[in-house]
Amino acid sequence: MRDYELQGVRLIDNYTYEIDIKGKYPQFKYWLAMPFFAAMPWEAIKLYAQPGFLESNISIDWYPVGTGPYYLAENNPERRMIMLRNQNYHPDYYPLVGEPGDVEDGLLTVAGQRLPFIDQIVFSLEKESIPYWDKFLQGYYDRSGISSDTFNSVISGTSNGGIQLSPELLARNIRLSIADILSIVYWGFNMLDDTVGGYTEQARKLRQAISLAFDVEEYITIFTNGRGTVATGPIPKGIFGYQDEQNSLSIYNLQLAKKLLAEAGYPNGINAKTGQPLQLYFEAFSSGDPDEKARFGWIQKQLAKLNIELIIRATDYNRFKEKMDNGDAQMYMWAWGADYPDPENFLFMFYSKNATVKHGGENGSNYSNPQFDALFEKFKDMEDTPERLALIQQMLQILKHDAPWIWGYFPQAYTLSNPWAAKGKPMTIGNNAFKYSRVDGKLRAKLQLQWNKPIIWPVPLLILTLIIIICPAFIAYKRRETATAEKI
Repeated sequence: MRDYELQGVRLIDNYTYEIDIKGKYPQFKYWLAMPFFAAMPWEAIKLYAQPGFLESNISIDWYPVGTGPYYLAENNPERRMIMLRNQNYHPDYYPLVGEPGDVEDGLLTVAGQRLPFIDQIVFSLEKESIPYWDKFLQGYYDRSGISSDTFNSVISGTSNGGIQLSPELLARNIRLSIADILSIVYWGFNMLDDTVGGYTEQARKLRQAISLAFDVEEYITIFTNGRGTVATGPIPKGIFGYQDEQNSLSIYNLQLAKKLLAEAGYPNGINAKTGQPLQLYFEAFSSGDPDEKARFGWIQKQLAKLNIELIIRATDYNRFKEKMDNGDAQMYMWAWGADYPDPENFLFMFYSKNATVKHGGENGSNYSNPQFDALFEKFKDMEDTPERLALIQQMLQILKHDAPWIWGYFPQAYTLSNPWAAKGKPMTIGNNAFKYSRVDGKLRAKLQLQWNKPIIWPVPLLILTLIIIICPAFIAYKRRETATAEKI
């Protein structure tokens, strides 16, 4: 590859290169932070290209070479992966300043100190959640998520609507952190469909009616243990352009939904022209989740409130994707997670040139609105300015009117940390958080001993039980031996 020129890229020195960009693209700084954009030394590529390396499973994929704070010392995904501190890591320091409240939370106590803090990071594969959870409680893991099976025993509500950890975890000084994940789970309409699609006022009102009949708050409570917030639009909290105020279509309102349904030509779920009940189809892919059937039933229940019959057509993911690609779906459920923290990464899912059927893009609803497109083309390459915010607000109003999605929810991540793991700022999109992490190894060792004291009381009880069992047998044996001797 070194024999070919890479146009638009120039090497300045051993550690610096320059890239030319056609036009303006502020989001490019986020692309540079992604793993696939990391520069690789050509010597490493040449080394791994030698005969016999690939046949021995020795490749750049299995033993990556980079300039990060850690290197992969052991790579066994079926058992354990170990990362060790890179002694040649370039000078890097903990931030000197933070956001409001960071000082009070103790997040700047090591400001200005050299990174990273940890010498070794161990990832162990646990194939079952119960052993993993038990090991966390015993102190053998620093952090843990919360599975649905253990959630209710770990988290409880408070009188003021908040949440708190169980007394057992609080007694151990275990901390809970909640982070907003930069993603959205939503239900969508195929805008190419003859019934739920289109841009007539009747079609819009039908989609709006269905949106208002979805009690998303109930869905979050039942299926995510409350780990989420009702979406106010397609842009999650933490990204420029996020709306604090609830979108009127994201607030459950069955009475208004029935009114809009009648105005759309389906009073009480009946087609006013044909007299036939309204019947819709929902495309889904089966993941094998045990809660899957319950989720499908919940979705049917939401439309049943409007006397609309919803038929679930569940297939494997490949078949589901084929239907989406061909525009054969009518309604569907999907999710999108941010590649980079910019509103363009969410609003581009409504840009007509990203439509799935015509262009193979991420616009699964095949939404197309010339007014939205014109605003998107102005907005997408702008810096985060008041002018850009104004364009975002205009686009959100258009989406609210057209209702191509049922604005679902923004998921949240709940993480538990043992007391020896230092506080950190939750980050759900970055890949470099470990270099900021700190642990108190002495405290961990001390609490591991304290939490795993050997239980010795069963030992004397077992010995006593054995004595009670053996003694009568021994006495009986001696008696039999004695009686035999006397007889002789």
